Formats: sequence, C-alpha cells, structure tokens
Amino acid sequence: MSAPATAPLPSEVERSRCHTPSLLKALMSLLQTVVLALFVLTFILQPLLIPSESMERTLLVGDFLLFNKQAYAPAGLLDRMFLPERPVTRGDIVVFHHPDPPLLIKRVVGLPGDRLRIAGGQVFINDVALDEPYAAFEPAPPDPDRDDFPAKIYTDPQIDPDWWRQMQSLTRDGELVVPPGEYFVLGDNRNHSKDSRYWGFVPRQAIVARPVIIYFSLTRTSTTDVQAAAQPAEDDRLGHGRQFTARLSGFVRWRRILRVVH
Repeated sequence: MSAPATAPLPSEVERSRCHTPSLLKALMSLLQTVVLALFVLTFILQPLLIPSESMERTLLVGDFLLFNKQAYAPAGLLDRMFLPERPVTRGDIVVFHHPDPPLLIKRVVGLPGDRLRIAGGQVFINDVALDEPYAAFEPAPPDPDRDDFPAKIYTDPQIDPDWWRQMQSLTRDGELVVPPGEYFVLGDNRNHSKDSRYWGFVPRQAIVARPVIIYFSLTRTSTTDVQAAAQPAEDDRLGHGRQFTARLSGFVRWRRILRVVH
C-alpha cells in the first residue's frame, strides 16, 4: 500500500511571489493615507496654536485648533462637492491675514452696512444691544478709548493714526458705519484684546478660515485671568505617586479635547 501523496512545499521564489502582492498593497494603502492627509492639511484643515488670551474664555492659551480653510474660500468644484461656501455672519470666529502678526483670530461683530457703537463695553448694532454670552470682561484699568467707541478724541498711543482718521470719516451721529466688503472684529476677552477698535476693519478677502475643533490643549496659566493668576504656586517638596499622577493629568486640559469651537 503506497503512502498518500503530499503537496510539494513552495519554493523560495513562490513564497516571495505570495508576499509581493501583500507588500505592494500595504505600500499603496500607506501612500494613499499620506496623500489624503497632505491634501486635507493643505487645502481643507490646518492646525494652529492659540498664543494669547485675547479670545479667552472661548479659546485659551495652549489650545490647538483645526481650522477649516475652505469655509470662506471662493466657490469651486471642491466646495460644491464637499464643503459649500458660507457667508461671513455675525458671531463667527474667523482667522484672517493681518500685517502684524500675519494671522489673527477674532470674532465678527459688525457686518457691512451696520451702524456700530460701544457704550460702557456694551456693543450696539443698529441701535440694538448685542447679546454676547461669549464676551468676557476680566479686570483691567478703565480705558474710555476701549470701552466707549467711537470717540472724537483718542489718547491711547496703541491706536493706529490712519485708522483714527478713517474712523472719523465713517462716523455718523456717534455710530461707526461699516463699509461694504469690510468687517468689524473683537476679541472675546474685551478688556485685553487689540482688535478693530485699535487698527480697523478686516477686508473680506483677508478672511481665510474658521476654527472647527480643539484637538489638544496644554494647561497654561492666563496672565489676564485674576482667579487663575491668584492660585498659589506649587512648592519643590517631593510627593508620592498620586501627586505625580495629578501633575501628569494637569499637564493637559483633557475636557477641552475635541470641543467644537463656536
């Protein structure tokens, strides 16, 4: 009785042929992922870090944001297919080009054609007080140039002289009239923000993106928040493992991660 026939073992060449398609498939998948990631970061989303307290407490120092660069871009094939263009509306947080620094982030308050004034820190649009639950008024010395706008006489050297002259030409009965194609922006941290009150309007073409989500946030102490600044500093005494864990967890603002920006 003859022994049952067994299948021949694959040769080294045959084994390499079996692995080659799988390797090529893995490389192609990796390449597609890289290309897609580069496409998204180049044309759609861009990560940026918040460096100052001017948008506190909506955005904090140490927040890492993803910005949608197509939200206000001119309409094109990509926009019509995936991300339709939307107009700039009151209350939008926008990223825009600015001479110094080259990119700023503020909130749109005044639209083209609006009649705007600020009295005692309260914004009025077309004689109606604006409801602004996002605005923060952290302690600061009184400043009539900041809290009452527009003013006839300015003493603050931080106000751009060219803007002051333009402001006078656009003021009617104590209200600033926002010209066509221009937007008036303010920081949410009203007492600690250099914004349209100091340097003027933002042209529509300068607005390039809007923040979408906070994808990471490092714990950083605010220099304008009195309550945060008043917290006692930690000493140098050695602690137990539980204290180390607390320090590690305190390094990141975990609750802010994946928070939608609005």
